[in-house]
Amino acid sequence: MAALLWLLIPVAAAGIAVVYASWATRNRKTGDGAELAGYERFREAMQRTHSGSDAL
Repeated sequence: MAALLWLLIPVAAAGIAVVYASWATRNRKTGDGAELAGYERFREAMQRTHSGSDAL
């Protein structure tokens, strides 16, 4: 019986490793669209010349 317990430990570890590997390589959808659009607006605003008086 003790031999079966020692055999169960590596089998369980291998099962956990398979579950973790499948979870780690899952397809994730990135939501970078809004962030990239905001960054592009920021870059355009920084490249524009400011309209107004230079005397501050």
